Amino acid sequence: MKTTNDGRALQRLLDELGRLPGIGPKSAQRIAYYLLEADDEQARRLAHAILDLKQQVHFCPVCFNYATRDTCDICSDGSRDRSTICVVSEPRDVQAIERTGAYHGLYHVLGGVISPMDKIGPDQLHVRELISRLRDGDVKEVILATNPNVEGETTATYLARTIAPLGVATSRLASGLPVGGDLEYADEVTLGRAIEARRVL
Repeated sequence: MKTTNDGRALQRLLDELGRLPGIGPKSAQRIAYYLLEADDEQARRLAHAILDLKQQVHFCPVCFNYATRDTCDICSDGSRDRSTICVVSEPRDVQAIERTGAYHGLYHVLGGVISPMDKIGPDQLHVRELISRLRDGDVKEVILATNPNVEGETTATYLARTIAPLGVATSRLASGLPVGGDLEYADEVTLGRAIEARRVL
């Protein structure tokens, strides 16, 4: 049976939606059929929003967070504590920490983590740029906020060793029990880290 142009257009959209993270075939179908039923203006707004995102958002040349101006909003904010840099793997980690309202320093986005299996080493990350930022002497502490998994721990250990000769203090985010969690359901590693990161009341 011959496929119509309309059929090819729909399949092309399904294929592109299916490449997005977290979008399976059924989710792609739901989105595609929603867009088919939407009016032209709504489809145009979505298309323009995607194009504007790609054209206007870039990496901050200082910290490698997302930015729409020369530098990101955090780097250009004069009220931030410039004596502390929180090192994260990806820009989305910056947003997660910012939502807490508990941190008021600067950031440095590595652009990934050390992962020998994926052939990603320190040279593929923004490590050199981090060391360059630390050499001016203004930064007193680096908070290593990579994920508490094998790759994140490997990256944090490497960074701590690399930063040590510069005389800048390094700290690691505490990891332990979630609020509302039960001890009996905690795994040994999580419980062990909670004990190690205990604090005096």
